[in-house]
Amino acid sequence: MGLREHYLRHLAEYGDGMWRSCRPEHVTASALVVNSSASRALLTLHKVVGHWLQLGGHCEPGDTTLAGAALREATEESGLSELSIDPVPLQLSRHEILAGGCAGTFHLDVQFLVTATAGTDFVVSEESHDLAWFSLDALPDHVDHTVQQLAHRARERTAASPAR
Repeated sequence: MGLREHYLRHLAEYGDGMWRSCRPEHVTASALVVNSSASRALLTLHKVVGHWLQLGGHCEPGDTTLAGAALREATEESGLSELSIDPVPLQLSRHEILAGGCAGTFHLDVQFLVTATAGTDFVVSEESHDLAWFSLDALPDHVDHTVQQLAHRARERTAASPAR
């Protein structure tokens, strides 16, 4: 069974499948934020996980779409105000959480491409040790394979886009 089918089965089986309280797994939304030329990605040195990751997190009751949740999370975690989101997910990722309040659960992460349409001056949130812009072709050492895949897919999508 593919990830998409796994997500759909999970949501059919669990009425609370979108929420952090759902165990053993729940849906999350994240965003690979790129600059306007799509040459660099903004990553967070996550405070709990201790690795460079894309921005994102848990859905909240006010979220009406996963793309909206990813955009909200990207805005909150970066301080960037002029972001635009491609509503078609870049990829799906199922990964076990080993630390923090969700330790021992799996995130069913729907991952989107978000573009910083104006400035790239960010603000580090309390969820991060740091934020930094990295070339999509030169991500930090030991970055998670999911982030590498996101960068690869972002390069493919933006190269195929006539607007760039």
